[in-house]
Parts: sequence; structure tokens; C-alpha cells
Amino acid sequence: MSSWTLKSIPPHDWFLCLDVESYFDHEHNVEAIFEEGFTRPVPIGDSDVVVTVFFNGDPEAPEFHIETKESLSKEEIAQANNSLAKILGTEMDIRPLYDQASNDSLLGDKLSSLYGLKRMTRANLFEDIQNRIVEMQMNHKPTAKKMMFAIREAYGTALVHNGKAIPAWPRPFQLMKADPANIRKLGPTLRKGQYLVELASNIVGGNTDMEMITNADPQTAYDELISIKGIGPTAGQDLMMMRGKTEAVFPSNKQKEEEKGLRRWIIWSYGGDPNNTSEEEFQKMISNWKGQEASALEFLYVDWILSEKEKRAKG
Repeated sequence: MSSWTLKSIPPHDWFLCLDVESYFDHEHNVEAIFEEGFTRPVPIGDSDVVVTVFFNGDPEAPEFHIETKESLSKEEIAQANNSLAKILGTEMDIRPLYDQASNDSLLGDKLSSLYGLKRMTRANLFEDIQNRIVEMQMNHKPTAKKMMFAIREAYGTALVHNGKAIPAWPRPFQLMKADPANIRKLGPTLRKGQYLVELASNIVGGNTDMEMITNADPQTAYDELISIKGIGPTAGQDLMMMRGKTEAVFPSNKQKEEEKGLRRWIIWSYGGDPNNTSEEEFQKMISNWKGQEASALEFLYVDWILSEKEKRAKG
């Protein structure tokens, strides 16, 4: 057994993430995480290990206690931390956003009510893309999560934790061998299966560089993402938010003179007309977001999630 501590850049209140179902996967019982910890497989070199994460609950001195039943070396712990940093957002520094946007007409109150919010993602961008492709055009997200879990069972490394199967996410070399027709039997469409297999093959063949996309400037990352089959402009903007970075871009994507994607939602949130807002006007709207675009949008997203939950609770 190994255990260690991973510190995060404050402010960071990870417990806020428990209200956002999209951050979690099929195997997670979010209501139990507060007491039992957050358990998931993480890639370590060529292996996968199940870890359980506990948050100390202190937004000003945030720390995560990590446990695994395997005995890991210092090098393996460092590798695990690379994945955990992205999953948990520990290396994202949102302090500049508070300095820049505390008086913003839209963000100001959300920065206070959601103090320390950082987006959760998955262990690497390939995992995020797999999940995004499977859930595309599916309104019932629990079903999409179940399909993704079935793909993990079929093609990822088999892992067990406390008597329960928690399959790892497929690596590219594992998924490239899949037959899209067999993926179709697990629930996703044949086309989605083709997208997944082709992407995995391109990664293994060196035609698509996930590490480069993860670390590139936002515009380059977006351009590379939408060059992947199955990833359109809206999905590209969504995935750009999942790189574990604070910055992002929101390129205009008009179809039949109607603005689409995250840009549309941002303009609408500021009270503008998404279909008739110039680039200059848009940049002025988000001028307080500079360098923190991904973090800023996450505050809008989670605030919307909580508002929708409140509406349903009232009836």
C-alpha cells in the first residue's frame, strides 16, 4: 500500500465538484464520495492503478490525500500525480481571475458563491475525447456513461477494487485493435466506433499528438482538435476546456447566421445578441477573463448546473 499528499494551488474547493455529475463516471456514487473518497484508475507508465482520493476541505490550504493498495515507487507516484493534477485541477492558478473579474457584472457574484471552483477532467486528453465522442448527441448522460464504461471493460485493463470491477480507460494501442462493429454492440453508433478506432490508430502512428494538443496555445489546440474526425467546432471548444489549463478561446461558429457553441452561451449570458455580436464586442465582453477563459466559463457552467437543480427541486 502507498499513500501520499498532493497539494493544490489555492483557492481550491474540490467539494464543489460533487454537484456536477458530468465530472464523474458510471462507477461513481457521488453521494458517497465525501465519506468514502473518490476512486478511479490512473495510468502509470504502461500500467494502471486504482487510487482513492480524499480532500482536506480547506480551500485556502488545499491538499489531497491519495491511497492505493499497490506499493509504488517515488517515480511511479510522480507519474500518478501527473494524471491526478489534471483530473483534480491542482496546478490551475485561478487567483488572477479573482484579481481581474471580482467586479465583473456577470462573474463577480459567482466567484464568491463558488469560491475555489476548479474544473475536474479525466486523466488525459485521450480519455476526455473518448468520453466526448461517446456522449455526443445523447441527451441521457447516464446511458452515455454506461456505454463508456462498457468500452472500458472491453478494451481497457481489467482492475478490481474492493471486489468491484473498475476497468481502466483504454490506451490508444488497445483501442486501435477494436472492430467498430463490436463497439457498436456496446451501445455507441458505428460511426462513433470508427472515430474512436481511427483516433487511437493516428495516435499510435504519430499522426495525432495528444501531449502537444494538451500543452499548445489555445488556438492551436482548438485547430488540432477540430481536425480530428468526429470533433466539430462545438466539441472542439468543449474539449479545449478539458486540458487542465486556465486559458481558452471561443472562435465564432455561425451556421445559417446563427452563432453556435460556447461563444453563443457567453454572449447570451452577458445580455447580448449572439447572432449579431462582432469579434471586437465579444472580446470586450470577456476582457476580464484574459488568460483565465476556461476557468471563468466553468463558473458560469456550474452556476447554471446549480440553478437547474434548484428549479427541479422547487417543482
